[in-house]
Amino acid sequence: MMPRALCPSGLSVPVGPYSHAVLAGGLIHVSGLLSLDGDGRLVGAGDAVAQARHIFGLLERILAGSGSDLRHVVKLTFFLTDLRDRFALNQVRSEIFDEWRPASTLVQVAGLIGDGTLMEIEAIATLAESPVS
Repeated sequence: MMPRALCPSGLSVPVGPYSHAVLAGGLIHVSGLLSLDGDGRLVGAGDAVAQARHIFGLLERILAGSGSDLRHVVKLTFFLTDLRDRFALNQVRSEIFDEWRPASTLVQVAGLIGDGTLMEIEAIATLAESPVS
């Protein structure tokens, strides 16, 4: 099966030559997500909890549109401009992943696209018919 680009409705249109997600080999590879609304405006300026919740909401919509859900996330990568925001991020992660804990990597970066953007999250998930066990 050839890789297939996925672009769920309601997300901001990607700027540049990339897709929000790609389905390949039974895995959904989700590009780095920022806390942006459908028009590309920042959601949760200065609030790491609000940004994390919004981004996980976007991830959930992408996965649902791809035939999967958050229970099938196997890897998360977090990019933070300030490592102190990891406490807020961990609070939201604990709410979402209370039983299943995907593999994760956290990286501090000098900056992200957009003023006020505190974090970016990318993910890899399996299709729903390929349960994590």
